[in-house]
Amino acid sequence: MNPASHGLKITEQDGVSRIDFVERNILDEANIQQIGESIGAVVDASPRPRLLICFENVEHLSSAALGALITVNTKVKARDGQLRLSNIRPQILEVFRITRLDRLFVIHGTAEEAMDTFG
Repeated sequence: MNPASHGLKITEQDGVSRIDFVERNILDEANIQQIGESIGAVVDASPRPRLLICFENVEHLSSAALGALITVNTKVKARDGQLRLSNIRPQILEVFRITRLDRLFVIHGTAEEAMDTFG
């Protein structure tokens, strides 16, 4: 399975799985389901997953994508793991604030800042 075919680029760095979105628009329901499954597989592959999801390329995100992120967060927490989000554009970050998801997720300005917070 090539994760890039599901719109993701997954790299390992210092025991952290960094997930970057290839697509600028995360809107298509079927695509979001595949992305959720791909990220879920990364979570399932580790006894205590440490994930950084980087939104550097993302310009638009649907509510279904937010739902998939909540599911990923739940899976990570169930495995006593850590999840960080980074590089979220201001207009998307505003959606996180409005929906109060900024309280659920640990969000950093840059991937470098986020990497420094993994314990």
